[in-house]
Amino acid sequence: MKKLVVAIFGLCLAVHVWAAEGEWTTDLAKAQAKAKEEKKMVLADFTGSDWCPPCKALHKNVFSSKEFQEYAKKNLVLVEVDFPRAKQQSEQLKNANRALAEKHKIEAYPTVIVFDSNGKELRKNAGYGGQSAKDFIAELDKLKKS
Repeated sequence: MKKLVVAIFGLCLAVHVWAAEGEWTTDLAKAQAKAKEEKKMVLADFTGSDWCPPCKALHKNVFSSKEFQEYAKKNLVLVEVDFPRAKQQSEQLKNANRALAEKHKIEAYPTVIVFDSNGKELRKNAGYGGQSAKDFIAELDKLKKS
């Protein structure tokens, strides 16, 4: 019984964290279609979510911030292209992620690519140097205006 309570608590916590961090999808093609329909940019985060320290820092300092989440709701369709070591993924998702990484020549994690609503690559940044959510959003706004 104790294990069941702990499992339920963990599930509730995971759902809460997911809801608090905005809506991320794993399908770039669907995200692109949604972005075109809603006239938004697509932000694709190529990450090693459970092992990469800079990936974890980017998520904690930028993507999990309230400021970024509010900006994203209005301006972005978010895509996570994850390459975890411990987290389970379907073979289909692993294959799709590998194909995207090859197509976009991903050489380091994290790499963030921003696309316009038509799928044109606007910016590709590898690594994370510790910038704040405010600075990250300012860069996105520059891309949006161009």
